[in-house]
Order: sequence, then C-alpha cells, then structure tokens
Amino acid sequence: MYATPIGDDAELRPLEVWHAAELLANIDRGREFIGRHIGLADVVRDLDGARGWLKSYADKRGADAGGLHGIWLAGELVGGLLFRAWDTASGVCEAGCWLEPAAAGGGLVTRGMRVLLDWAFEERGMHRVEWYASSANEPSIAVARRLGMTREGVLRENYPHGGERTSTEIWALLRPEWPAARARAARSGR
Repeated sequence: MYATPIGDDAELRPLEVWHAAELLANIDRGREFIGRHIGLADVVRDLDGARGWLKSYADKRGADAGGLHGIWLAGELVGGLLFRAWDTASGVCEAGCWLEPAAAGGGLVTRGMRVLLDWAFEERGMHRVEWYASSANEPSIAVARRLGMTREGVLRENYPHGGERTSTEIWALLRPEWPAARARAARSGR
C-alpha cells in the first residue's frame, strides 16, 4: 500500500480494518486528549469498536462517500485525517482529524491535510472542503487557519459532548482559493 512522506519521519497511509489494534493503541495513548472535543474516543473503546469504526470508513470509501488516512510517526500510528462526508455530485466534502498529544504541535495534521486537499481539489474535482471544529478546540481551528480556510459561522450549542452542549465553528475552503492558500501554508513551514 502507498505511503506519502509528510516530513519529520512521518507519513500518511490508508487506515484499514486490519489496523484495528494500532488504532486502539493510538486512542488509548490519547483517549482523554482526543475525547475532549470529538466522540472518537467513545466509539473506539475496544478492539471490536476499532474494527467497526474502521469498517464504516472502508464502506464509505467503497461507496465513494468518505475516506480515512492514518498518520504514522517513526512507524507508529499517532493520529489520522478523514473525509467524514464526501459528495462527489455536489463537490462538497467534510475533512477532519485527530492526533494523540505526544504528536501534537509539530504540523503533522497541516502537512498531511495539504496532501489530501491537493488530491480532493486536483484529482477528484471537489469544489468545497468543510472543516467543523468545537469553538473550544484551538488546535483544530489553528489548522483551518493555516490551511487558508475561511470561518463561515458558528453553530451555537449544537453538539452534545461530554455532558455539555458545545458550539461548532464551520470553516471552508473553495477550489479557486486553494492555490494561493497552499502557497501560504507551504511558506509557513507547517
């Protein structure tokens, strides 16, 4: 299977059902950190949960309705990037990420997402990539900014998570904006 280098001994690879044990280990290492803003830590509680979640993305990929990629650092799965939703007919998709704390802050998500945005816009012809982030999730919002996305609004208290109602920011990038945004992101070095 392919692996795309994204710098610092890191690479982006497809994340498949047979990676369930690696995914579970990744989530276990960062369960509290990952679970602060997204529900993935609640879904991947054991090996069956990891397999089930990975299979749901294999099914999405088979239906051309989503996709999942792992970020490996020095041979260890430390996080991932995904297209949670993918609608080829409308040209709109939603991207997202997770990362364990030991791998955070080094630009892995930004560099990996640049690879996926190139693919989405240039190879698949998508017109719009959306990024949803909790208003409290500053690292995710920082990625959206570094990728050149525009903040389009806030869904106030729309997401029940961790016993509270959280707000979600909507960021997006359009295909005509991507060349200039990519150049700015590349200059930033992250």
